[in-house]
Amino acid sequence: MNPKLKLIRITTVPLSLKVLLRRQLHFMSSHFNVLAISSPGQLLTEVSEQEGVKTLAVEMTRAITPIKDLKALWQLYTVLKREKPAIVHTHTPKAGLLGMLAAKMAGVPIRLHTVAGLPLMESTGNKRKILEGVEKITYGCATRVYPNSQNLAQFILQNKFCGSSKLKVLGNGSSNGIDTSFFQTSPAIEEAAGNLRKQYDISEEDFVYLFIGRLVKDKGIEELVQAFIELKRENRRIKLLLVGPYEPELDPLSAAVEKTIGEDKDIICAGFQSDVRPFLQMSHALVFPSYREGFPNVPMQAGCFHLPSIVTNINGCNEIIKHGDNGLIIPVKNKEALCEAMEQLLIDNAAYNKMQQNARSMIVERYDQQHFWNLLLTEYQEQLKKHHLVS
Repeated sequence: MNPKLKLIRITTVPLSLKVLLRRQLHFMSSHFNVLAISSPGQLLTEVSEQEGVKTLAVEMTRAITPIKDLKALWQLYTVLKREKPAIVHTHTPKAGLLGMLAAKMAGVPIRLHTVAGLPLMESTGNKRKILEGVEKITYGCATRVYPNSQNLAQFILQNKFCGSSKLKVLGNGSSNGIDTSFFQTSPAIEEAAGNLRKQYDISEEDFVYLFIGRLVKDKGIEELVQAFIELKRENRRIKLLLVGPYEPELDPLSAAVEKTIGEDKDIICAGFQSDVRPFLQMSHALVFPSYREGFPNVPMQAGCFHLPSIVTNINGCNEIIKHGDNGLIIPVKNKEALCEAMEQLLIDNAAYNKMQQNARSMIVERYDQQHFWNLLLTEYQEQLKKHHLVS
């Protein structure tokens, strides 16, 4: 392949490049001249160092901000006209809208967008209509759309955001696969986990439920905290470990739940962590009661550390987890079902041991990262041939 062909990847915030697409840009840099674009910040600098690719800052917001959005659209358009990429590939809703619009305006031949969850699923009224319009514009400007789960693809078709000929799910789903060699135990991780147990005063007898993600309502945090408090009434040797940042400006928790998190000695709030592996190592089960997802990385990461997962019956989660085999699937927004599932993993040793034994192998067999990268590279190559950019 011609090494001068340029690939531009765009996300709204640099955290998506750094964490969700970790090492993928580095892999693609062997085949393309890669430029990564996202909002400014130290994380974008770290992406450049981590991936070994050029980066460019364009301020983008995650909220609906028409004036700022128009400014970002113009900046992206001027960048794309100057850089003349063969491929622009966007992720996240705002970067998708602005990136696909700018790429079409700039005449970029191959315009790809990955869908990894839709905020509109939890929206109603006029906001829902606006967000649906945004998706239709994004997909209309794209030449190819990649939902990162089969269920998400069906949702897109049912809502007529675009036709089936434009959609494709790569492999078994996901946006980046899972680095199974990175997400596995080691003596150093075991030592770090032991230190964390001492730091948080967690004994060997404690059963640790782990959540990793943003501490917001639509991740099911309110139901999780309430279920944990209920379960704790009869099971004292349990802990709830919350790893992730609050985002009060987008989807804040209730004051009562925040108060409970702050005051209950058995709920440990560790904040955002750049390396979650020691937290996976020290835990017994992942609890991920999200309202909506595309194809979440966290249950795959947990599986790599032999953790059974409790997930809601939503896109992605119900493809990664097979009920009773490597975890449990419960209804969305159902505190009682969540509490029952948490109790089952705590007291049913036979069921827990079966899920624990299956957890890693079921992830490795279906979602290995290197396999996914090669699928995406093949897709790029096919698109270049289709547009007569390579022979």
